[in-house]
Amino acid sequence: MKKLFHIFKVDTAEVERIAELQNEPHNHDFEELLIGVEGALEHFIDFETTTVQAPFVSFVTKGKVHRLVPKAVDGKCEIWGIRFKSEFIPETTFQLYSLYHHQANFALKQDNCYQRLLSVCELMHNESRQENVDYAIIRQLLSVLLSMIESERKRTLPNETDANAKTQHISFGNFLSILEENYHRSVGVDFYAEKLFMTSRNLNLICQHILEQSVSEIIETRKLIEAKNLLISTDKTISEIAYELGYNENSYFSKVFKKKSGQSPSEFRDEMRNTLIS
Repeated sequence: MKKLFHIFKVDTAEVERIAELQNEPHNHDFEELLIGVEGALEHFIDFETTTVQAPFVSFVTKGKVHRLVPKAVDGKCEIWGIRFKSEFIPETTFQLYSLYHHQANFALKQDNCYQRLLSVCELMHNESRQENVDYAIIRQLLSVLLSMIESERKRTLPNETDANAKTQHISFGNFLSILEENYHRSVGVDFYAEKLFMTSRNLNLICQHILEQSVSEIIETRKLIEAKNLLISTDKTISEIAYELGYNENSYFSKVFKKKSGQSPSEFRDEMRNTLIS
């Protein structure tokens, strides 16, 4: 997906079209949020297949191997699909990864909160169809939508019963908070482990368990997400962005960026600006 953001609806006709495709497990380079209004969703993720009835929320993190099969119930299906790049809302990306770890789907209640979720989806959809799309508005609406969903999750889902798992998620959440304050600095794994009063090994084990990434990979990914955000939203030079993110050498920053994203920083900036203009 080349767009930063895309919102669409899956209806009964789309369900029939998808049923005819060779729908194999796959992954993609964007985040995907699904909100079920009618019908059901068969979701293969984390090596398990679950079927959830509407109303529901389902989230697929970037890079996760999964398969989505929407299904009609009583001849009806309506699902909002929202796809966005990590850099579109860089400050919340890892929090989403943590929240939906091994809990990609959950059922909603048809109450006032649910209706407000649908209203926000309509607002985002309407803005995305304007001749001159204001992505700042969509970004704010998406953040509001995710906050509302998280509030509903806390009310609906039972508390974590596994004490060890709960402790790991608390530690991981604390790590993300510290990372958010320090990712622009030239500090490594030991810095974060010391802040959390644990060994680097234990912090790596927690990160591997929840995100299947090492601490170093997570730090580098957070820097990359912010680099993309700055390349899109500012006129800062590549050197200025590299310095702001704690890279001592512009050439090293460009090398890491290209290795991770497949493009140089300038190539990415040009492509994204052409996409946003068009």
